Amino acid sequence: MTRDDLFNTNATIVANLTAACAQNCPEAMICVIANPVNSTIPITSEVFKKHGVYNPNKIFGVTTLDVVRANAFVAELKGLDPARVNVPVIGGHAGKTIIPLISQCTPKVEFPQDQLTTLTGRIQEAGTEVVKAKAGAGSATLSMAYAGARFVFSLLDAINGKEGVVECSFVKSQETDCSYFSTPLLLGKKGIEKNLGIGKISSFEEKMIAEAIPELKASIKKGEDFVKNMK
Repeated sequence: MTRDDLFNTNATIVANLTAACAQNCPEAMICVIANPVNSTIPITSEVFKKHGVYNPNKIFGVTTLDVVRANAFVAELKGLDPARVNVPVIGGHAGKTIIPLISQCTPKVEFPQDQLTTLTGRIQEAGTEVVKAKAGAGSATLSMAYAGARFVFSLLDAINGKEGVVECSFVKSQETDCSYFSTPLLLGKKGIEKNLGIGKISSFEEKMIAEAIPELKASIKKGEDFVKNMK
């Protein structure tokens, strides 16, 4: 399915599920992994607003799969343990809106520009790579489950009082011109404790942000318009 096909199927599902949450558990942390996340998070927010229970600190688009993939691919190229690699991935959760900040990787890594461009493209298109490898038998499942579990475990740790828990997530944001944007977040008992922002980035990464913003804005608007036009 294309992301447009996905939108048509998943928009209604997400709107119905989040309406049930807004009515029955309005204080809950809502983590949405249903694609296209760039649109399903605006849908979730608008549904919560309609019910008068919107709290932007408790609505998360789960983009952890991009982080996990970036960590794995960098580790593979550098002969590192992927569990010890951390690449922040910002922006959105589709194609060129996925922006891995390899300049901020810990431990610090360097790649020549051609290798960096290839690596970035592989992270952005990893979902398609899996679909092609499975040759019609489906899309990423195990890695998606792992990423979802990792994010939720982090959130639960933070709710239970663990300090210093940081994960990237697609949330309501003032970091760019986009009303939603993924950046590293400090998580706490009430959800987002602090948006850690974009930080210092390379000119290559700046250019990727500039190129991603129009697509992100369109996806966000599509989600918001869907809720506006719902019967």
